[in-house]
Amino acid sequence: MTDTNNSSAIPTLKAMIHVIDPERDNTFRALAATSGYLKAQNRFKILLKCTQCETEMEKPRKCSKCRSVLYCSPECQKKNWPAHKRVCHEVEHSSGVLKLVRMFSVNPLLMMYLKVAIVLDCNLLNDPRIGIEVPFVARVDIAFEPSDIFDFVGLYFDDKVVREKLQGMLQVNAMTPWYMGMDGAPPLTPQRLNQWHEARAKHNAEGYTKDPVGLLEFSSAGLSRDNRCITYAVSVGCHISPVILEMAMEREPFVRVCPLAGTRFKQPMSAETCLEYINIHIRADTQNQLRLRTEMTEHDREIIRAAGRDENEEPARVLKEKMSREIMYNNIIRQGQGASSPGPETQRARRRTRPRRSPCPFCGTWACKGIATPIAQPNIRVCVTLDCEKGV
Repeated sequence: MTDTNNSSAIPTLKAMIHVIDPERDNTFRALAATSGYLKAQNRFKILLKCTQCETEMEKPRKCSKCRSVLYCSPECQKKNWPAHKRVCHEVEHSSGVLKLVRMFSVNPLLMMYLKVAIVLDCNLLNDPRIGIEVPFVARVDIAFEPSDIFDFVGLYFDDKVVREKLQGMLQVNAMTPWYMGMDGAPPLTPQRLNQWHEARAKHNAEGYTKDPVGLLEFSSAGLSRDNRCITYAVSVGCHISPVILEMAMEREPFVRVCPLAGTRFKQPMSAETCLEYINIHIRADTQNQLRLRTEMTEHDREIIRAAGRDENEEPARVLKEKMSREIMYNNIIRQGQGASSPGPETQRARRRTRPRRSPCPFCGTWACKGIATPIAQPNIRVCVTLDCEKGV
């Protein structure tokens, strides 16, 4: 007699295919800033202000507990403690977040495309007052992912054999714009408004009176020991040059490679595709030339696992939104959804309603199927994982 209540584990096969353009490394070497250049520039960028007295600092002191608030001296830290202690929690951050933000901010290619995204999202092309007479603010959410996409796959599907130590890389997960007249935009705080006026006055003194200036905030989520999500943020002035405005007006498309078909296609320029290009460029840096890699923390890993579990906490939600936008993750999302094959009726209905041509099922674009040119010998990597599901 068989007990039908007993269930056995049935392994389900998940296969991930990752295609790498054979010209990726050559393209990166042609465009990337050298380590020597970045190291030299890093000495002159992002002078942070003391939380208490607002003095600019080259070497700030951090609160030893939360590591999220900066001071110029122990005296300022003591004066600020009554206000800070209510929100101070021990936080796990990726190592050297401030240093990584500085290296990002001095990278000319990354900042160029980030500023183009800001122009497109902050309405600078349509309202000439923005950045001149009134401020704009762009919040950039950064996070850390494994430098190897298959390590990301292992975390997303909660594979127990993921390595204990993972090399992580900085990624831009989202950008949130704010500008005067934006629907639903809350007013700037007096501190933010004063910070913009200072940035505007500084660039006026340097001769950039006709160029838009706003605020750029790099934001990174941290996890306290009591599982509270704490945000670490660094705000700096953001100068938009005429070259950036011209790039945003021309919107020259990006040339991409379909991750499975291995064909080239053109991707229209938008704020989202600019951020995607930034992330692709950082991922292509296999030798850490850009100095944007660091060891991942348990909190970094947990954000990816939470996204795989479809949780809705802000860091996981922002990552899921990024994955839905960027071509690289399409195959991962399809595997995660585990869509079953449609029945005959569904197939017939789709044939009646869909056009004769269909977009590529992996990169989601129309351009790569039928009209794109195949690339020579794409580098293909395959990852196979087993997922156990219970069945009768």
